[in-house]
Amino acid sequence: MKGLLLGGCLLGGALSPARAQMVFHQPGLEQPPAANGDPGAADLLPGFDPLTGPRSRLQRDWVGTRRVSASTPILVMAGHADSQNIGGSGTAGEAVGRLGAAPMYPGISDELYWNMVIATNVVALGQQRGLDIRYYRPPFRTIVDGNEVGTNWSVGRDHAASGGYALEIHFDAYGSDGVGSGLIPPVHRRFSTIDESLAQEFGGYPMAFRNVLGGPKRGIGLLEIGKLEGQLEASLRDPRTRPQAVQAIAERIVRALELGLGRQSSPTASSPGLSGSRSNNRTAQVR
Repeated sequence: MKGLLLGGCLLGGALSPARAQMVFHQPGLEQPPAANGDPGAADLLPGFDPLTGPRSRLQRDWVGTRRVSASTPILVMAGHADSQNIGGSGTAGEAVGRLGAAPMYPGISDELYWNMVIATNVVALGQQRGLDIRYYRPPFRTIVDGNEVGTNWSVGRDHAASGGYALEIHFDAYGSDGVGSGLIPPVHRRFSTIDESLAQEFGGYPMAFRNVLGGPKRGIGLLEIGKLEGQLEASLRDPRTRPQAVQAIAERIVRALELGLGRQSSPTASSPGLSGSRSNNRTAQVR
């Protein structure tokens, strides 16, 4: 199939932040609150995380205050799962793109591979913690029309429209093309406490990043785990550190979801580094 997929990471319209606020019925552009309740949390977040690397350096111009039910169903998807071998297939990662390493799995980008690994582990851990959470995998790896039935876009849009929370896992580009970790928030309704807790944990992007991406326009939050390079990528690629790295990332995402849902965070959640306990993390089921 030929053509350009209008996938979850491509531009979805030329909207300024003010225009996006009006179109998607957002409240006034607010600065996120710091721990003491004052504006400017984005400015106070550490600029570098020991595992996931640099956070987004872009100013966050939103705050998530809309409370959601503790039983809100959560849909987790791997970014670029339906856009392989066409435009929008995701970053190859520094190891492949710059250092000449072999891809993690033939025929797909390394980003998709790690998106799937993290997404499936988040769902498994979330289900263990009692969350109403599930994973969605598109029926084909290449779907040219991003609005076709079965794509991440269409399934995520329907889930969000029905009151659920849709989250797509991503890794950012390496080098100067990447920005860093953070949530690119959904803009279909007022920002929620789930949006806020994910942004507090990973950082946040402006609401109209790249003129509002197609996923966020449809109600899908895009979580950039970090730039696929350096220590983060090395920790994932090395079989000796992979279990701890995957577990630490999954723990942080699930903990943020729990907090956003108003649930008490698990006391066993590991730290952001690689010191978490070894887990039976799932390797992506690539087929």
